[in-house]
Amino acid sequence: MPDRTQKIQERPDHREVVSRAGNVVAEVKFGVDAVRTLRTSLMQVAYQVSEDPALRGYVVLSDSTIASDRVREEWRLASSVLRPEVQERLTICLASGGQIIGIPGDPATEISQMLAGLIAAERGKTGGNRTDYGFVILKLLIHRWLTAGDAVTADWLAKTAGCSYPAVARALRPLGGLVERTSDRRIMLRWFPKDEFARMAAVSDHARSTVRFADPSGQPRSLEAHIRRLEKLATPGIAIGGVLGALHSFPALDIVGSPRLDLSVHCPGKHLILDFIKDLDPALKPVTDPLQPATVVVHAVRHAVSLFVPRQGGLAWADPVECLLDLHEARLEMQASQFLDHLQSIRPSSI
Repeated sequence: MPDRTQKIQERPDHREVVSRAGNVVAEVKFGVDAVRTLRTSLMQVAYQVSEDPALRGYVVLSDSTIASDRVREEWRLASSVLRPEVQERLTICLASGGQIIGIPGDPATEISQMLAGLIAAERGKTGGNRTDYGFVILKLLIHRWLTAGDAVTADWLAKTAGCSYPAVARALRPLGGLVERTSDRRIMLRWFPKDEFARMAAVSDHARSTVRFADPSGQPRSLEAHIRRLEKLATPGIAIGGVLGALHSFPALDIVGSPRLDLSVHCPGKHLILDFIKDLDPALKPVTDPLQPATVVVHAVRHAVSLFVPRQGGLAWADPVECLLDLHEARLEMQASQFLDHLQSIRPSSI
């Protein structure tokens, strides 16, 4: 099946992406909460299928709030009016939590992979410029506490984050007594915010528009091959994070086996562009199941100043807090704890 999707329409209420590949047409809708929307989509796809006897159609509801029983009832009603030769080539799919369930039956494996890829790619693009400045401001304060140990001004936070002064004030308010204010009105953390960081890690996927990729052939390229390819591509605004970034700062990190490649892409106020993935390795396909192993994982860095560190050979290293979040996201909790202990042990004393 050709690997090509074409975005035809997107609406702000519940985004819609239509794609056609080979003899498959798929209409993916995000966040649908009304049965009439499902009904309209089903009829639109049915019309296309009726025009081409070789075509199979899929209406995919991603993260819909419509109950599955209600969807099945809508399918029963639609089946009563559709011609049998059209009905048998239609499927409604419910996508949530990395799983795709089909009504009246689950789609073939290759179709499920195509639909999952379409959903993941669209999520990566439409993470867009919706920056969570509460997340960003706390990350910047943690970074400053770990790497410099001194206080900063609200103006520094605003410029580094790329937001307004009121946005900084709103982000600081929930931190309460965790924030220390000096006599000259500078700001710093009193200690490492363990509970707040745990909450950051829990929402990190969304805040950083994380997109995971794997080679479905089961024979992925090596980590070294991917890095060499990235160096040749010389795509600006990309840094290496995750295990490799942590190892750069702390070579004694206890890691066994071949780690995945975590990449941080600097895109403040912009969509997360993933076009470079095709140039990196055309075999890489997005995966939505967080339990499915990924070989390349991409995260958006939303603050205006990237905090990237130049790397010999090209590219850059992601900042240590970014790497720490990557370790948690990869469920390497022991390594994350070990890396944090190291960062705290070399932390400069506050002035």
